[in-house]
Amino acid sequence: MKSLLRILGLLVLLIALAAGGAALYVSTALPDVDAPADLKVELTPERIERGRYLANSLCVCMDCHSTRDWDLFAGPLKPGSFGGGGEKFDRTMQFPGEFYSKNITPFAVKDWSDGELYRAITSGISKDGHPFFPVMPYGNYNKLATEDVHSIIAYLRTLDPIETQPYPASVIDFPVNLIMRTIPAPAAPMIRPEPGDRAYGEYVVNAGACAECHTKSEKGKKIGKPFAGDFVFNLPNGAIVRSSNITPHPTDGIGAWDKATFIARFKQYADSSYAPPKVDWQAGDFQTVMPWMMYANMTEEDLGAIYDYLRALPPVAGRPEKWTPAPTGS
Repeated sequence: MKSLLRILGLLVLLIALAAGGAALYVSTALPDVDAPADLKVELTPERIERGRYLANSLCVCMDCHSTRDWDLFAGPLKPGSFGGGGEKFDRTMQFPGEFYSKNITPFAVKDWSDGELYRAITSGISKDGHPFFPVMPYGNYNKLATEDVHSIIAYLRTLDPIETQPYPASVIDFPVNLIMRTIPAPAAPMIRPEPGDRAYGEYVVNAGACAECHTKSEKGKKIGKPFAGDFVFNLPNGAIVRSSNITPHPTDGIGAWDKATFIARFKQYADSSYAPPKVDWQAGDFQTVMPWMMYANMTEEDLGAIYDYLRALPPVAGRPEKWTPAPTGS
């Protein structure tokens, strides 16, 4: 009996040592993605304009890397915060920890090489080698055409520098703090398809990371059907908004919409006379995290490509409850 116990004890010790060794390896050796050492992006007018479009209207980098005014409908960006970071993502929003978006203006990234910025965008790795939590959908940006990433880098170099104090360090729950170190991978760029090609719609949908918000998730893990909605966003006052089903289901999704209706849904916020109304939190007014004023500036060609791609998806039944007001007295 003593021999059996001794053997079991040794097995437990070996398993513990192996687990400890694996954890040590993951926490010290990963992620293992080198930054392109010799990358130098030329700041051409064409690149800067393409980067402006991607960062503000399609990939909407500025949506997270600025501060949003949640007292106005759809949370437009606060003046003076453009690219300065500071948006908080925490456990109340279904994230496994607490994270703050980074300042990506020249004030904060002036000492980053273009290669380091390229790696950050496509692989989710900071200048010092630590991984970002994929609230930034770098898994999507990993597939962007190389020239599109170069255009984003060129545009970031032209932003007005915004001086900010360092934001709090990320607090990441176990075991996500280890798992996330295994996620970054080298860039796998696509060739950007030509507009009109069905693959172009897929490219635009990937760049816009539409599935990230329109797929039900828990603690960063997708558990729902792609594009069927029901991603839960907990708002500061206790209200809950859920993403919509955007599959072509005839009653629960966008199956009854034609392309013109789909495009008009976005473009209504591009009207120069539109001003986002104030949200009365106490009265239970509806609020959304969808950055309508940013997506509204997508081209009709790109919006139409998104529509064509979504219409070709399998329809999924189920209409998420869109809005739950805050409990009375919140």
